[in-house]
Amino acid sequence: MSMDPNAADAARRALADYRRRWLAESATVDRFLDLLDDAEDPFRRERLAGHFTASAWLVDRAGERVLLTHHRKLDRWLQLGGHADGECDFARVALTEAEEESGLTALTVEAEIFDLDAHEIPEHKGVPAHIHYDVRFIVRAGENEAFVVSDESHALAWRAIATLPHDESMDSSVRRMAEKWLSR
Repeated sequence: MSMDPNAADAARRALADYRRRWLAESATVDRFLDLLDDAEDPFRRERLAGHFTASAWLVDRAGERVLLTHHRKLDRWLQLGGHADGECDFARVALTEAEEESGLTALTVEAEIFDLDAHEIPEHKGVPAHIHYDVRFIVRAGENEAFVVSDESHALAWRAIATLPHDESMDSSVRRMAEKWLSR
């Protein structure tokens, strides 16, 4: 199955815009562009050589807290997100995953990419280890912040963003996103 050329062009433009804003991350952008140009559909989780995922840096209305999940499979605190499953609109995937994993409604997603991260997912239930190429977006909560914990999480928690950059128990990419957020 080949990707819609318009979707591929939109993804390329979004990645080029990200490179302009985060020039020091050009090597990471190159990895994402290489995957995007691969003949085997990188938007399907069945592509075990690596595939796209999308995540949400889900902040409260004041922009002071982020909603994190204690991920059931990975057993650590992370941002909400998941597989593209054939959807080529990264921002839509991030928003959908945030809604599904938090139970929150009236969320809004910002159009530009906030962060990129390629990381290995360990073998789990017969699925071999593979790389997630995660495209991350800022998602903003509405008035209602009363989340519901999904089956994918041990727990959810609103965390003060200002405390995250120096919290060694946090995943390094969560600390990086907190630093990016605080530098805005």
